[in-house]
Amino acid sequence: MRTFRIIPRLEIKGPNLVKGVHLEGLRVLGKPEEFAYRYYQDGADELIYMDVVASLYGRNSLLDFVSRTAEKIFIPMTVGGGIRTIEDIKSVLRAGADKVAINTAAINNPGLISEAAEVFGSQCIVISIEAKRKPDGRYEAYTDNGRERTGVDVYEWAKKAAGLGAGELLVTSIDREGTGKGFDTELIREVSTSVAIPVIACGGAGSKGHFADAVKDGRADALCASSVFHYNRLRDILEEDKFKEEGNIEYLKKFSRTKQPFEVTKHDLFNIKALKQYLSGESIACRL
Repeated sequence: MRTFRIIPRLEIKGPNLVKGVHLEGLRVLGKPEEFAYRYYQDGADELIYMDVVASLYGRNSLLDFVSRTAEKIFIPMTVGGGIRTIEDIKSVLRAGADKVAINTAAINNPGLISEAAEVFGSQCIVISIEAKRKPDGRYEAYTDNGRERTGVDVYEWAKKAAGLGAGELLVTSIDREGTGKGFDTELIREVSTSVAIPVIACGGAGSKGHFADAVKDGRADALCASSVFHYNRLRDILEEDKFKEEGNIEYLKKFSRTKQPFEVTKHDLFNIKALKQYLSGESIACRL
């Protein structure tokens, strides 16, 4: 029986974990190390780290963070953002990552996929696809953390990337990302059924049921989320009073056990253990 992976996604800007909606309006949530280690303890199968401003500055700034994290966390780590060359990939893997996620550079230079797969193996190469639905119902691929249009059709790009040697596809719905309205199962299903490599669904999870939908209706191979895990963990951190030195945290104080946070009205809040127990009850195999 196939086992489905649960993968928290940590979007990082400078030293901070951030979160937005539709990949915009980023707000600081805290120290990424705090969140990453708790997710590891809670049973995450893998972690994805994204430097969300790397493409703007032409570099990935997560190498020190990855090195520190690799000393305490012993599950596969994927790192993305600003990765443009074979040397960039080599640096990220040397720092302790197991895989790299590439978006902008792969769109601009598809040959990088086959070159990287030949040098490092397909299992190391994840192609990140940021998809936005067009008025005609088709999906367009975006780059630079959802900021730049490419004119590239998502389904055609997914098939091309797989054919060039990508080992996995990370498919994020920009329309659903951060909203808690559920994964775009149509998008995920169309990609999953058109390629022979694993597809990671990302963007929109707001309840345990949404994860089950992504498997049953979307045919995803792995499930990636951030808000539902981050906001749940944030309540715990605030109660543990770990933000004393973080400066202006007034908006964070809206999180509590009795109040909904500022933009989470569409999110149930739960940890990875609870999610896996639920999925097991839905006959969806996962590592408990």
